[in-house]
Amino acid sequence: MKFGIKAFGLAAVVFTIFGLIAFVFINPEVNSLEFSEDVKLAPNFALVDPQGKVHQWSEYKGKPIIIHFWATWCPYCKKLQPGLEKLRVDYSDSDLQILGISFNEDEGADPALTLMERGIQFPTLVHGESAAKDYGVPGTPTTVFINRRGEIVWVTNISAPNNPKLTLATELILQD
Repeated sequence: MKFGIKAFGLAAVVFTIFGLIAFVFINPEVNSLEFSEDVKLAPNFALVDPQGKVHQWSEYKGKPIIIHFWATWCPYCKKLQPGLEKLRVDYSDSDLQILGISFNEDEGADPALTLMERGIQFPTLVHGESAAKDYGVPGTPTTVFINRRGEIVWVTNISAPNNPKLTLATELILQD
């Protein structure tokens, strides 16, 4: 009887593992970018940069933009940022914009200095709590890809800097 229970348990574990593997490698939604059929336009924002200058969404309209919602204390943001910087460099001959929006910072945090110390050269806006709320940001990092028409085409919480989906999404927003 004990052998039957052990064999059944082992079979259940093996079946579950093969099922998960099949789901990940066969399911097209897991291996592709998932774009919403519903078009959502990027919400307006007016935020300040570290020098106190106000920047508005209207400055970026008509250009493909990647908005990176982040915080200085977030280890996953720190991990992702070199990948976003690589996109900035790789597509520097295009009109691609990459913009950081820092939010939920600890008192005394200096987001611009943090990026500079990390070797990241894309600009960041600060005190972005209102924009994070308007964009439905669940946490850090959240990266939003917006095409030239101002349509949000992909939102991700990926933190792997070399994830090929980041490049695929960038190329998609550059096509429009």
